[in-house]
Amino acid sequence: MRTARAPEDALVTADLAALEVGVTPATIRKWVQLERLRPAGRQGKAFLYRLEDVFAAERAARRRM
Repeated sequence: MRTARAPEDALVTADLAALEVGVTPATIRKWVQLERLRPAGRQGKAFLYRLEDVFAAERAARRRM
């Protein structure tokens, strides 16, 4: 029996992740480069991210300011 994924487990592209947290896609890529965010999967050549991980990275970035 399969269960439906919770919205926080949704996988999104860098573009959509950036839109959700109000940053640019370049910021998402920078967080990956700095190891503050890890891709959770791939769709073709595009990396996918869990929204909960993106929100956590964004909160951590705000605390660093």
